[in-house]
Amino acid sequence: MPSKLITAEEVSEQIGVTVGTLQLWRCTGRYKLPYIKAGRLVRYRQSDIDEFIDRRAHEHTGSRIDSATDN
Repeated sequence: MPSKLITAEEVSEQIGVTVGTLQLWRCTGRYKLPYIKAGRLVRYRQSDIDEFIDRRAHEHTGSRIDSATDN
């Protein structure tokens, strides 16, 4: 089943950054956060947002949490 497409406003609420920040990230490529563009519309796949969040999970020691081995 294809992942749901969501707006920049919805992504903004989920990850706690402004829509302007998302726009800056798209322009600069600062973070690997795939998006879909159709004309002037920008949409994100919910699955890509979930992966983006997972990639940024860290323990308090600064170590990255490996969800594949974390039971």
